[in-house]
Amino acid sequence: MSRYPAMFERLNGAGAFGAFLMLGDPDLESSARLLDAVVEGGADMIEVGIPFSDPVADGPVIQAAAQRALAAGVRVGDCFDLIAGFRERYPNVPVGILTYANIVVARAGFMRDAAEAGADSLLIADVPALEAAPFVRDMEQAAIEPVLIAAANTPEPTLQRIADLSSAYTYCVSRAGITGTHAGGEFDAALIDRLAAAGAPPCIFGFGISAPEHVRAALAAGAKGVICGSAIVDCAQRGGDVAQFVRSLKAATGNESATQ
Repeated sequence: MSRYPAMFERLNGAGAFGAFLMLGDPDLESSARLLDAVVEGGADMIEVGIPFSDPVADGPVIQAAAQRALAAGVRVGDCFDLIAGFRERYPNVPVGILTYANIVVARAGFMRDAAEAGADSLLIADVPALEAAPFVRDMEQAAIEPVLIAAANTPEPTLQRIADLSSAYTYCVSRAGITGTHAGGEFDAALIDRLAAAGAPPCIFGFGISAPEHVRAALAAGAKGVICGSAIVDCAQRGGDVAQFVRSLKAATGNESATQ
């Protein structure tokens, strides 16, 4: 059993909380400490970004985090080292990478290196479902689970393709546009029903998750969990207590952490 099904099994039907951080922001040592902090706060799963100069799916907070990491000299190999260190410290916590096609294509053996570092899944944000099959084959050969994005306005044939290609979970966006800490989106129960009918893996809502009420609304709509990114990155950048912030959001799932 891979780490994602094991996590959902430990949660026993309760909601999973995922925390996103940009690797290398603001530097490698601080990034490692922040990864520890989100687990301390109760995150059940981790999603990490690899800094890229043109992250088209990301809003200003995460774009700025990527720029800070790049300015600090952080490169893809450094990110894999951070994942490997995290994996040694937390052998049971699922780790997913969210990145862009340029990063994946430019580095020969990206999937292999990611798997060897201890990553469990990969979401390539700018690869549409129609073009995802070759990437998914490479992921599966490296034992990396593919994650694809679904939205309320995704047409039925595309939802079926997403369901067929995805593995670890289905990343459901709560609204159109980019990531951000502004008001949460609409958590569409109909989208979850449509994905379930297509046989998709568990639905996790992201984009606009920044407060406990967003967590509760997403779970009430039928999602198996949520991922919070910009609000956590913003908290860290302002010098806030990241562990406590994560703890407040995790509490809205109504269950204890399943990561330990």
